[in-house]
Amino acid sequence: MLDNFLSLPVLPEKPRSTGLTHVLDKGITLGSMESHLASYAEFADVWKFGWGTAYVEKLLPSKIGLLREHGITACLGGTLLEIAWSQGRASECLDWAERAGFTAIEVSRGVADMSMEEKWELIRTSAQSFRVFAETGYKSAERLLTPTQWHSEIMGDLVAGAEYIVAEGRESGTVGLYDSHGMPQTEVIDAALLAAGLDRVLFEAPRKDQQAWFINTHGPEVNLGNVAPEDLLPLQTLRLGLRADTALVALSVTLSSGVRR
Repeated sequence: MLDNFLSLPVLPEKPRSTGLTHVLDKGITLGSMESHLASYAEFADVWKFGWGTAYVEKLLPSKIGLLREHGITACLGGTLLEIAWSQGRASECLDWAERAGFTAIEVSRGVADMSMEEKWELIRTSAQSFRVFAETGYKSAERLLTPTQWHSEIMGDLVAGAEYIVAEGRESGTVGLYDSHGMPQTEVIDAALLAAGLDRVLFEAPRKDQQAWFINTHGPEVNLGNVAPEDLLPLQTLRLGLRADTALVALSVTLSSGVRR
């Protein structure tokens, strides 16, 4: 920030373990990526190449190199690994990801017919070479997990070696954590928090109203995912309470300090 005349929340600086912002790359061009990171790399921690985009991205080496320069973790999306696993080629996928320069892998079972035990074995294998972001929740609104099932799966993911839990929301923000209208399902969120704690759950929240809800409910250091590259700066203003949707965050800092400006 250029000036410091406001009393604002003190957010952790990179490299950080809380207050993570996880970006979803749906096929952004290299030029656009360079432009976004030149201005806002300090706000991004993890950059996930959604579903199978990495597999067909011709400029993947350049993109991963750019992320490395800016201290951002390159993460392979879980759907690609699920497809590889379903074809008996998970090890080939992991070998390819390591050669490509990925340092993190998302392990999920959102589309493949994979048991929790099979997922946990895939986490154990992946954790030998990568940081593992284990995703819980299905990508279809027709398939639901109860809060108890969320809790059990997350607990098993952590035991298997997951570093962070990714709570499913998709890029639409209408499944998993949310109902069909995009409203947070608090009983599911509470189950995830009970299993892993606030520091280790990364909530997919692609929409501004969802990001604001999590910040207002769980604080500006909540981990948020599936953030669009163009939303890096807007999300930072939400975390700092510089937007009407989360202004109470900044107002509470002012009030607690006994200073009104």
